[in-house]
Amino acid sequence: MPSVPNLPDVVLWSIPAFLLLTVLEMVSYRLRPEEPDSPVAGYETKDAATSLSMGLGSLFFDALWKIPIVAIYSAAYELTPLRIPVEWWTLLPMLLAQDFFYYWSHRGHHVIRILWACHVVHHSSRKFNLTTALRQPWTSLTGWPFYLPLIALGMHPAVLAFCHSVNLVYQFWIHTERIGRLPGPVEAVFNTPSHHRVHHASQGSYLDRNFGGILIVWDRLFGSFAPETEPCVYGLTKNIDTYNPLRVATHEYAAIARDLRAARDWREAAGRLFRGPGWQPRVTGPGPAPGPAASAVPGPARGASRTAVTAATAEGAGPTGPDPSASAAS
Repeated sequence: MPSVPNLPDVVLWSIPAFLLLTVLEMVSYRLRPEEPDSPVAGYETKDAATSLSMGLGSLFFDALWKIPIVAIYSAAYELTPLRIPVEWWTLLPMLLAQDFFYYWSHRGHHVIRILWACHVVHHSSRKFNLTTALRQPWTSLTGWPFYLPLIALGMHPAVLAFCHSVNLVYQFWIHTERIGRLPGPVEAVFNTPSHHRVHHASQGSYLDRNFGGILIVWDRLFGSFAPETEPCVYGLTKNIDTYNPLRVATHEYAAIARDLRAARDWREAAGRLFRGPGWQPRVTGPGPAPGPAASAVPGPARGASRTAVTAATAEGAGPTGPDPSASAAS
């Protein structure tokens, strides 16, 4: 594989800033506490500790998943005749391209249940603060197919990893209630705390909205944008009520396993895996009622899997439209 310039490990270099900003945010709540009836979620010690534990665990598991992913990307890169030069003037277009495919990967992880089982971890907190940004999954092996088109177009795997890291670091600061709305042009183009609060909210009008990473323009273009118009209620539509990191990391996989055991045929089993998190099979004739599956499934903190399943979701379409996985990629 051709050599590429040594690109910095953006996440590693950002850790001191993550810690400093988190401490400052915690102190801000101490100095200016919210009123008891305030809709601001703030901090809770056990919740913050769980988020930090999930973040530390993800560093270990991501290192493991990186081995097969790098092997696949390297093989694909060797097979494609295309090459994108790694120059200062190509990095910005490649970052924009990665952000585009991140949008589709993120959207796919909300409307396909087996992918949601990975991503639900990030939405499992009922708080919204900078530690929530660190609540990352331990099974992040699900996102790599969405970026294969970039490798096929000649993006070096190391450059893709760099762009992904930049995207991840950008999203840290938008996990806060301490920043209100920013000037209009910024809100129109970039993902901001206001937009991301909507993404983490569990109200029906906010479900499965604002999937963008750095840019919010993708949501505006593809019909998944919603402005912040009312206070957000964070978490899942059916919260899991645990601070155990292992349960946080695996609870949706356990729910899927229960649903698969109760499935009456292969079509229902496939629906439990690949349709929306709240999907239920239609009962068209006599026979046992569907298993307790959906009632045991924490609704996606976004929308396709709420306990009150809409007719559209029952047909396999999420609130933001048809399953986007057919269009592209997290």
